Amino acid sequence: MQKIGFVFPGQGSQKTGMLADLAAEYPVIAQTFADASGVLGCDLWQIVSENAAGLLDQTHFTQPALLTASVAIWKVWLQEKGPLPEMLGGHSLGEYSALVCSGVIDFQTAVSLVHKRGQYMQTAVPAGTGGMAAIIGMDDNRIEEICQSVAQDGVVSAANFNSPGQTVIAGDLAAVERAMAACKAAGAKRALPLNVSVPSHCGLMKPAAAQLETDLASVTFNRPEIPVVQNINGRATRDVDEIRDNLLKQLYMPVQWVDTIYCMRDFGIGKVVECGPGKVLGGLIKRIQPDMECFGTDSGEALTAALAGTK
Repeated sequence: MQKIGFVFPGQGSQKTGMLADLAAEYPVIAQTFADASGVLGCDLWQIVSENAAGLLDQTHFTQPALLTASVAIWKVWLQEKGPLPEMLGGHSLGEYSALVCSGVIDFQTAVSLVHKRGQYMQTAVPAGTGGMAAIIGMDDNRIEEICQSVAQDGVVSAANFNSPGQTVIAGDLAAVERAMAACKAAGAKRALPLNVSVPSHCGLMKPAAAQLETDLASVTFNRPEIPVVQNINGRATRDVDEIRDNLLKQLYMPVQWVDTIYCMRDFGIGKVVECGPGKVLGGLIKRIQPDMECFGTDSGEALTAALAGTK
């Protein structure tokens, strides 16, 4: 019997109107968003449904919106008596969703945390001064060498090791642009700028980490009920102090997504459910570990297939 793992998406998976059809069928989704709205003091479901003034794409709303969407789908899964996963992992922000579903952090506390995390990240790097780009078709070590060689007095480094042949870099906008040009000149298939408001998982986020540290120190962390593979090392731990420390480092260290999926594979995970909007992680997993079976959950049809395919 293949073991089941759950993965939770991060920024970039949000879209206007996400979960609308599921919410029509499952009242627990509206209730979960209402709980989050109570924490934030604004109507998060309205932001998700309408995206007025582009609020859904501002990181301090994107983060709680995605966390809430993932936790809401998790509640539907439990309500429908779907099989419990034996391991969890989340991409960047998604690690917070995984920790909530594992019982490590209380949901409403996590909503407040990621809202602040988004604010700290945005203030650490003024809008328009940082950037991220996906480098396609180049060896990770070569990308890191190029980043070091073109950084000059700026910051640019690998931010997400997403799949073999797809690595995201982040840093000062000018340094990212130099690295993109140098990677293309050195043989990368493509170098694509990403539409993000902050350069995550690089040294520019250290001021945000310093602010978040105070908040994390005041939060009660419980031992995980289900192991959570963490981003910075692709390993799971039950030590709450280590989990907290890794969550802080995650802001300015790269996401080791390839190692995260290898960890799941080594644990015996053969089926993976992407618990949240979109299919980004399923696509990456197929490139990392082609024999893993992936399921989505962001529509009634996808959820039905996931429930049937994992039982």
